[in-house]
Amino acid sequence: MDYGQDFNVARVTDAERRYEERDRARAEEWNDMRKGAEIHRRVRRHLQNRLRPGQTLTEVVELVENATRKFTGTDEHGRFAATPKAQGIGFPTGVSLNHCAAHFTPNAGDTTVLRHEDVMKVDFGVQVNGHIIDSAWTVTFDPRYDPLLEAVREATYTGIREAGIDVRLTDIGEAIQEVMESYEVTLGGQTYQVRPCRNLCGHNIVPYQIHGGKSVPIVKNGDETKMEEGEHFAIETFGTTGRGYVVQSGECSHYAKNPGALPAPTLSRAKALLRTIDANFGTLPWCRRYLDRLGEDKYMFALNHLVKQGIVQDYPPLVDVEGSYTAQFEHTILLHPHKKEVVSKGDDY
Repeated sequence: MDYGQDFNVARVTDAERRYEERDRARAEEWNDMRKGAEIHRRVRRHLQNRLRPGQTLTEVVELVENATRKFTGTDEHGRFAATPKAQGIGFPTGVSLNHCAAHFTPNAGDTTVLRHEDVMKVDFGVQVNGHIIDSAWTVTFDPRYDPLLEAVREATYTGIREAGIDVRLTDIGEAIQEVMESYEVTLGGQTYQVRPCRNLCGHNIVPYQIHGGKSVPIVKNGDETKMEEGEHFAIETFGTTGRGYVVQSGECSHYAKNPGALPAPTLSRAKALLRTIDANFGTLPWCRRYLDRLGEDKYMFALNHLVKQGIVQDYPPLVDVEGSYTAQFEHTILLHPHKKEVVSKGDDY
């Protein structure tokens, strides 16, 4: 008997329903990331139009951070001023110079001036509902550094091309290393092979945590871990004229509260400082200037106490050998079921 219609076409299995629900949840995350990426592009255009040798690094980071607060509505009169964790700055603005590869932002009183001969990595983040856009580029004013920048830029784009669902992390690192090491740069009459900073890497990003647990190497390292559908990754590469290995050195400015169950502080001043950190940053990274801006003072003993107790992690500057030059390029990608989206890409890089 012909019933005239197929009642089976309306049937949705439990597996299909779960997939649709997961896809809707991801769609919200992806839209948050796209919003954060558009703000990131606007902020970097704002900086690029104003950046000049002779500015202090404090002036540079304030250009970035004030614009980020304005565009995310977290400045003094903004819509989200009272809820700073809803959206805003994703992590402190890095302005690492020359042999310093990462994790430098000026503390209060720093008078370092950007010079024509400097190589500056500008690394800043924007977050919307905890979903962080992490993107960076390198600024130079002297064309003799162009081969260094080209090497690192092309290595980053190679990493992006190689990335995808079920791709092994070590394979991405191998491809990045091959491209970067194919470049040379001549400085002061001496020719250097561009080397990857082998102990720096990209990483996956999870809500309110800039490092989600997976590391994307920039050299072949044997890590068989695979990228998975729905993950967000920051693909970043660092190239250097130095030894290709960074160490911690210098005054610390970057910090972040560790996730998970933590011990309670034993000092009353540390407890008060932790309340400020929880209210304004949670597990998002921050720097000492942000505490200054919130009115905190004489907090270093309490902060060091939180670090020693394992409640807060400190991230000192990372440097190669003095006299070398390092460069960085970075983009955030989203791994959709059938494509990857370089969400932070713009006309500039």
